[in-house]
Amino acid sequence: MSKTHPIIAVTGACGAGTSSVQKTFKEIFFRHNIQAGFIEGDGFLRYDDKATEKMIIQAKSEGKSLSCYGPDLNDFSKLESCFKSYAESGSGCFRYKVNQQNQHLFDEVPGEFTEWQNLPQDTDCLFYEGMHGGVVAESWTRRKSGNGQIVDNERRNGHSGQGVDVAQYVDLLIGVVPAINLEWIQRIQGDRIKWQLTAEKVTEQILHQLQDYIHFIVPQFSLTDINFQRMPVVDTSNPFDMSAVPNDDESVLVVSFREAHKHDVAYYADSIEGAVMTRRNSLVIPGCGMGHALDVICSPLIEQLIDQSHY
Repeated sequence: MSKTHPIIAVTGACGAGTSSVQKTFKEIFFRHNIQAGFIEGDGFLRYDDKATEKMIIQAKSEGKSLSCYGPDLNDFSKLESCFKSYAESGSGCFRYKVNQQNQHLFDEVPGEFTEWQNLPQDTDCLFYEGMHGGVVAESWTRRKSGNGQIVDNERRNGHSGQGVDVAQYVDLLIGVVPAINLEWIQRIQGDRIKWQLTAEKVTEQILHQLQDYIHFIVPQFSLTDINFQRMPVVDTSNPFDMSAVPNDDESVLVVSFREAHKHDVAYYADSIEGAVMTRRNSLVIPGCGMGHALDVICSPLIEQLIDQSHY
């Protein structure tokens, strides 16, 4: 954490909805005249799409699987270095991964990376959106036991790491955590459209990636300052039966605060339409209230971070 160069991170798995949350934060920054530097988790992937596809095919031929959640395909150390550098000096090194939405800004084609570059000078804060804004991982090597199972937190495919703690540098860590069945439904539907994959193929990927999901994604939500968990109020008991994604009116949001004494949860309940305080550290709000809830809860916290950074 840094009083002079605060970092705000929104973290969640594939299909969680972190990109939509980023739009709300951009509106908050604009309204309060906050100059933020933006980085995305995709920029810290190890390989572009073509190289990743080759590695996945090779791993499959060897009876292995690669995960978008773990260190095989993500460079946790570079992300940690970027956060550390920004916390200490207000600068850091990042890059973009080009996709269909941002390709008009770059010369590279979708699936490739831009060159590494430095963050803009004189930003008020750094904002991260992606899957690993609060990742903490002990040292690992890639080794399998005699029966082919991964041993504890040890990994595979030749990469090794001395352990990372990205979360230690984050001043405000937000988790976006749909109920698991809802997350899978969103993932299946999203990957079918984005990557032209069959539902069966996406389901296979989810199962192969489950161990890394448990090791590298889930633990972050015990470190987050605030979690927004979307819960469907319609039947999602079988997420693999091609169910339609429940819309906002078919969901509620459970908002939980890790350190309730730092928040006026009762005030939030009064200020957010339809909110109900269910525990001293929890609210339930209508599914359509995500943007307003983020504004009510996070705007004062961001302003406080920025004010502190000026002293």
